Amino acid sequence: MAAKTIAEIQYDKMINRPIPKIITQLAVPTVCSMLVTALYNIADTYFVSHINTQASAAVGIVFPVMSIIQACGFTLGMGSGSLVSRYLGEKRNDEANEIASTGFFTALGFGLVITLLGTLFSSVFMKLVGASDSVLPYANAYARYIFFGAPLMCASFVLNNVLRSEGKSFFSMIALTSGGVINIALDPLFIYVFKLGISGAAIATLISQCISFFILLSWFLRRKAICRMSISLCTKKLSVLVLVVATGIPSLARQGLASFATILLNRAAGNYGDAAVAGMTIVTKLVMFLASVMIGIGQGFTPVAGYNYGAGRYDRVKEAYRFTVAAGFTLLAVLSGIGFIFARQIMERFIEDSEAIRIGTNAFRWQVAVLPLHPLIVCTNMIMQSTGHIKAATFLSCNRQGVYFIPAILILPMLLGLTGVEVSQAAADFLSVITAIPYIIWFFRKLDKKTA
Repeated sequence: MAAKTIAEIQYDKMINRPIPKIITQLAVPTVCSMLVTALYNIADTYFVSHINTQASAAVGIVFPVMSIIQACGFTLGMGSGSLVSRYLGEKRNDEANEIASTGFFTALGFGLVITLLGTLFSSVFMKLVGASDSVLPYANAYARYIFFGAPLMCASFVLNNVLRSEGKSFFSMIALTSGGVINIALDPLFIYVFKLGISGAAIATLISQCISFFILLSWFLRRKAICRMSISLCTKKLSVLVLVVATGIPSLARQGLASFATILLNRAAGNYGDAAVAGMTIVTKLVMFLASVMIGIGQGFTPVAGYNYGAGRYDRVKEAYRFTVAAGFTLLAVLSGIGFIFARQIMERFIEDSEAIRIGTNAFRWQVAVLPLHPLIVCTNMIMQSTGHIKAATFLSCNRQGVYFIPAILILPMLLGLTGVEVSQAAADFLSVITAIPYIIWFFRKLDKKTA
């Protein structure tokens, strides 16, 4: 089947198929992908936590490294994906190819820079983000292999987002779930059987990322995707690259601030010992796992919003937003209720340190209490980004782990001690929800004017 015919069929599906049906079809694979990705992050934490408390803390210390890699990948991936979905909605397929190729090869380049700098200055960076002398050897051992995989990890984000922007989230799911399952299987093998300790967990992650990358790339090489990836298609205009980066700025702000927020959290928790760092690390991974449900649903929503906005179907953009928020609230309310009730039992599965369990239980309950409100944050941010409202999307991206979290993690521990560390993220989440509401009201009124 010719690429043009594939593009036309996909366009018709995105513009005319009932909103609940198309979002569900796109969201189910993305939710599965996000859950598996979050699950293998939890698997790393689970298996490593059985080495000792310092190893568990090291995973949290290295998390900012992962966030930096994700920041580069998401910036180029979401920037490329948002533009691709709009261009395909406007039937500008050649420009979509140019955007996809530019994002992909730029991501490889950024990843190589991260590998070089990370390998040369690993110990300096680990100390900067809060590693104590007892945790530093474990953090260095884990980070070494994460740095090696940076180029493929960055490029995978672009491939993944371009596939999703085309409405081909099933292809993305196959790649991510394959890598995730392999990671989970290799963790105990490398850590315990081969006796590689925390390095084994990092090697398992590196292998799984390589497998996901090559599966994602294979869809483009075999011409199963609408967009084409070739270095000859990369733009020769700086303005096009700037447009990709500018469109992805909200993702850069979100992921960059996530890295900085984790550094501040590690430092704040570190004042109360390695157990506090370990407990908060586990909570962060658990909340990421639950929140990945909403991220997955949102990534099913984003291409629908982009396609229909590009095609001028503003009624469908609004319908898609309302459906996604309602579905996300329902699912997260159920998951949050379970997490709140069984918080202590869940923490006990990950670590034996009684102090880490106590701290983690309190923090986990605070965070899941506001988790059902996340759909308003996620969907408002994504609809702004996918429709080209970059300033609004960037500001909204900065709220949860920047504008509100940074003051919270700096001020609340001084007022409330350890409790301030535990409640900081929940407070920031609540304020982020309040801020998102007037933005979506403004955007809907703008769409009404366009329709009129």
